[in-house]
Amino acid sequence: MQESDHANVTTATRSACRTERWPAHNTGVGEVRQDYFVERDGYRFAGSHLIVDLKGARHLDNLERMEEALRAAVTAAGATLLHLHLHHFTPNGGISGVAVLAESHISVHTWPERAFAAFDVFMCGQAKPECTIPVLEAAFGPCRAEVTEILRGRIAIDDDHFR
Repeated sequence: MQESDHANVTTATRSACRTERWPAHNTGVGEVRQDYFVERDGYRFAGSHLIVDLKGARHLDNLERMEEALRAAVTAAGATLLHLHLHHFTPNGGISGVAVLAESHISVHTWPERAFAAFDVFMCGQAKPECTIPVLEAAFGPCRAEVTEILRGRIAIDDDHFR
């Protein structure tokens, strides 16, 4: 396959995926592309990515509780749920899953045999990822929650030459 053939196949494949197989959000005709970067404390960034470790947590093998907790966390953050997928592993009962959001995602991996859950909460725009923490703590009752925040794509507002 020549390089030009590869480019044509890739373009055709991407086009087909977008229009035929994958759902889209806000695809109105004539829609203006918006910038969902956030400004805070002199910085502009794509979004806040919280790494949330729940230690000594309970109910980490309960699919219904996990679904309810993720839906409640999305609502508390003021985010828009596009898709929720959870997978239950056996024999340990761990759960892996993702809530795909218009503003990004919440992912989860649990180890009930270790009473440990790892959540990634990444959101842009007006969503408030920090509001998910009390919801997750209430749902899984950890002895300890450790939260690390990463500002993705962070640049100083006065140094915004990365457009």
